Amino acid sequence: MQYLLLCCFNEDRWQRIPQSERDSIMREYGEFQESLTASGRYRAGAKLAGSHTATTLREQAGKPVVTDGPFAETKEQLGGYHLVDCKDLDEAIAIARRIPTLREGGVVEVRPVEFAH
Repeated sequence: MQYLLLCCFNEDRWQRIPQSERDSIMREYGEFQESLTASGRYRAGAKLAGSHTATTLREQAGKPVVTDGPFAETKEQLGGYHLVDCKDLDEAIAIARRIPTLREGGVVEVRPVEFAH
């Protein structure tokens, strides 16, 4: 089964972390990804540009409405994702617990992927 690990972090807080620490965290992310790839669990993933670059699309009265910025006002913003193969939710959570930004106050949402039949 595939799980999407959605990595969220407060962007303002991220900017307050010294650059050397941010670089270290990103190196850990690289090692995390490499270990998942070596285990055959890793399917895809990416770091996203800041939420200020987001564009949100809605539909109102049958017409598209495009606005700048993210849809939701939240404390944490989606910063990246990992798509992993796991035998079950417990294994997905165990993998998610290794994500480096957790110890810095990050949040990881673990969600099973449903494929259309």
